[in-house]
Amino acid sequence: MQAGQKVDLQSGIHILQAINSEILMVDRKGIVVFCNQSVCNTLKKQKDEIIGHAITAILPIDIPDLSTVNSDTDMSYELNIDDRTFILNQSPIYEKAELVGAVITFQNVTSDRVSIDGLKQTIEKYENALNLLSECILGVDERGNVTFISCSYAQLLGIDNPQSVIGKHCTEVVENTRMHIVIQTGQAEIGHIQRIGNKNVIATRIPITKEGKSVGAIGKIVFHDLHELKVLANRIHTMESKLEYYQKELKRIQGAKYSFQSIVGNSERIKEVKNNAIKVAKSRSTVLIRGETGTGKELFAHAIHLASPRSEGPFIRLNCAAIPRGLLEAELFGYEDGAFTGAKKGGRPGKFELAQNGTLFLDEIGDMPLGMQAKLLRVLQEKEFERVGGTKVRRVDVRFIAATNQDLWEMTRQGKFREDLYYRLNVFMIDIPPLRERKEDIIPITNFLIDKLNTELGSNIISIDEKVIRIFMEYDWPGNVRELENILERSMNVLEENTIQVHHLPVYLRKRWENEQGDDAVLSLQKEVEMAEKRAIIKALEKVSGNKQEAANLLGIHRASLYRKIEKYNL
Repeated sequence: MQAGQKVDLQSGIHILQAINSEILMVDRKGIVVFCNQSVCNTLKKQKDEIIGHAITAILPIDIPDLSTVNSDTDMSYELNIDDRTFILNQSPIYEKAELVGAVITFQNVTSDRVSIDGLKQTIEKYENALNLLSECILGVDERGNVTFISCSYAQLLGIDNPQSVIGKHCTEVVENTRMHIVIQTGQAEIGHIQRIGNKNVIATRIPITKEGKSVGAIGKIVFHDLHELKVLANRIHTMESKLEYYQKELKRIQGAKYSFQSIVGNSERIKEVKNNAIKVAKSRSTVLIRGETGTGKELFAHAIHLASPRSEGPFIRLNCAAIPRGLLEAELFGYEDGAFTGAKKGGRPGKFELAQNGTLFLDEIGDMPLGMQAKLLRVLQEKEFERVGGTKVRRVDVRFIAATNQDLWEMTRQGKFREDLYYRLNVFMIDIPPLRERKEDIIPITNFLIDKLNTELGSNIISIDEKVIRIFMEYDWPGNVRELENILERSMNVLEENTIQVHHLPVYLRKRWENEQGDDAVLSLQKEVEMAEKRAIIKALEKVSGNKQEAANLLGIHRASLYRKIEKYNL
């Protein structure tokens, strides 16, 4: 089939796949865009080794570029494969008078020429294949006479015996047909509305040309009724809506959740760390995040991904300490079908593949076994890997962010971490300060967490007692922000008021407060005395119109003592 021919995609694929002869299709540049199973069997290649490759790289013969030869005529080439000889016939394909590619068929000429009976059997196979499609298909010759009609089309027209209309002119068989007009014009008619009986159908008519001359046409009814088209349109719309929803959900699950705005703090230390992270986010450099447990290492990894050019790609996380050593390799590299006992049928992609064109976050990298460290180093250096149990090398385009709460440099000196991997990971170091070193951030973080937990727990906590604030400011927070959030969530689950007080805190924090109560009582008494003294001095000064000597006499103290107290209380 040539010149302007364009069959329905799904039907065409089924037809070509059903044919036992070898068939290839190439585009105008000679790139293979289709091949049936017979081609794969003959060339002993998989489809992905053929489709998408240049035809000259697939076949060991010199086939000239379509654009450099007289493409109006068929071309033939001889090809030897093992002990067989094939004649390759190349026929051009046109669309709207423009050359778009070619069909290449194989003819095995090793044996004698195909007999007439064999040719008839082949034609019968093609006709049977078309009938098995359950499609309404009509074929006519250059005069418009019917050469083929599928059983489904005959049934639509109310014809009991399809063979009875073979040889008749198409206008005698099909109401309102334009098949003979398509032969005359040589122009395909795609998706035209045609009235057959009491139905409006959607028909497609395609001319068949040879050497620039129409030699027939093929017609197909795409929809037997316009209602079918509306139903299909609704289904497509529903599928598109679902696809859009699932794409958003996949991005939400695989994507980063937190931005730099999610990192709360106004201290100089945290501002400096955030500024450095924002700068490195714009590059593709590997980042190593170091910090104590609970400081927010994963939070920074999320924010770096969202601020990077890869923000539209996946953000894949793997906790190296949470995966058993025996499964870590399969988690990272994936595995092929049958790679090990219990392997999922069909294999499974690993984190490297899932993070393609995105970011892979390796948390607790210090807990990765030495054997896996060597394999990770190769991926970092070569940007390629193989699945467990596989032999195919896969290229990977992934940005790596690693995090640890350990001193990796000290681990390299102890032989627990590879020095070469350390330098590969430590391209840019982000060192997150612990909460005890930025206590000015405790109150802003506390307020942020209360708002967050109010939303999650459905509570309405609006404040925390000053004594609680004092405890928070004096505590060292070994668990950092994570510990602060846990304490707040526990307190919010047990209180009935809208203010967090000391008795709502965990026992170990309450004991700190109780141990300091004695000192607090003394401090409170001293404060009351000072306030009373201040009020007495103010009253005495007002009574004597500011005369300090007279005020001292009223108070019964020396004038020098009065001056010291006035300076102390800033009066």
